[in-house]
Amino acid sequence: MLLFILGNFFHVDRLALVMIILVLFIGLCVGSFAYRYLKGDGQYRAFFVRFSLLIGSVILMVSADHMGLLLVSWCVSNGLLVRLMVHKSGWQAAKAAGWLATKNFIVGSVCIATAFGLFYLTTGETSIQALIRQPILSPPMWAALGLLILGAMSQSAIWPFHRWLLSSLNSPTPVSAIMHAGLINGGGFLLVRFAPLYLQSPLLLMGLAMIGFLTAWLGTFWKLMQPDVKRMLACSTMGQMGFMFVQCGLGLFPAAVAHLVWHGLFKAYLFLSSGSAAQEKRIDLDYPPSLPAFFGSLLCGLIGSASFSLTSGETWFASNTTLVLNGIVLLSGSQFALPLLRIHPVRTLPGAILGTALAGLIYGSSVQLITGFMTPMDPMQPQPLTIFHIAGLLVLSVSWIGMLFIRKPAKTGSIPEWALKSYVLALNASQPHPSTITSHRNYYHYR
Repeated sequence: MLLFILGNFFHVDRLALVMIILVLFIGLCVGSFAYRYLKGDGQYRAFFVRFSLLIGSVILMVSADHMGLLLVSWCVSNGLLVRLMVHKSGWQAAKAAGWLATKNFIVGSVCIATAFGLFYLTTGETSIQALIRQPILSPPMWAALGLLILGAMSQSAIWPFHRWLLSSLNSPTPVSAIMHAGLINGGGFLLVRFAPLYLQSPLLLMGLAMIGFLTAWLGTFWKLMQPDVKRMLACSTMGQMGFMFVQCGLGLFPAAVAHLVWHGLFKAYLFLSSGSAAQEKRIDLDYPPSLPAFFGSLLCGLIGSASFSLTSGETWFASNTTLVLNGIVLLSGSQFALPLLRIHPVRTLPGAILGTALAGLIYGSSVQLITGFMTPMDPMQPQPLTIFHIAGLLVLSVSWIGMLFIRKPAKTGSIPEWALKSYVLALNASQPHPSTITSHRNYYHYR
């Protein structure tokens, strides 16, 4: 009986193994932090009960083969996350944030449930492994895959489903860490789980890439406008989830998994160390950079991208969507090297080249490792390059250069009115919902 249940409801494949290891490791790190962080809290024990149940429900979700079990564990995980977010139930702002997240998760769950219903009515299958082996996509399956994208977007705070994440800053730091490093990656996991079906639809992949580019641009741009660490990290997570969607849309699903893993580890570290961020010594980047520093950073980015391309097993000048990923790595490597070159670009150039080459080597090796590990699933299928892919990469590139070289005018009056209005609109769009903001400390109930 037990073997029957395990065989019909669970399938621990290599994707599930990667996710389980990631969830357990991050859960262990966050739990050990919370063990000290929440000492003396009135809900200390209740927190760890809910936290343990959350980790268990996520493990069930990533190892589920039955669509019903995946849906139930998905809903339970989100319900537990909301309860952890509303750690202080007497705090009205926290309750408002939890309710906003609940409404968002309900929309996503309804989309996923409808998609699973369409899958079952079309194929008669409840097994995910049997479903993803379907050779042909019928119109109802197309609709189901579109609904799955909406469900993934709501989970991963993809625009326009981003407001709940930006409004979740009332959560205790351990909850923010597990949310940004774990649960928000659920959308990416869902897309990778059904990757064989998405690879049959270039149109859906193109839509994923375009939505990802827009979210990546908005999240990265909004991050630069935030006045505090947690809002900056929330916008950063939004942007990184956008990049993950881009990689899925490019047909590079193992690269998306590698991005998911690295983002989870790094964002957990950033949140758990955010309490000391105010004490750090800030570096004045002195933008715009000098031309030697700028061109030196481009050289470092090119070398880092070449290192990534070499270790990931893909040629740099590929005629497919791998070229877009290499271009994004080039921009990331250039931005990484720029602060190192800001004062003495010639003297520090060798060290910056070494650093970016090493970063590209590590990232490329992780993509190659996960690609090889997930070979039986065959999820690495670069798509033909289109004008839309090139346009997305050009927008990111031009925006990055503009950020570096467009200087703030000495007099506020010299700024065009349209620019001021655009700035205010962007700033307002990147803020939490007003009901989730505590305007005075007397409104904070900590018991």
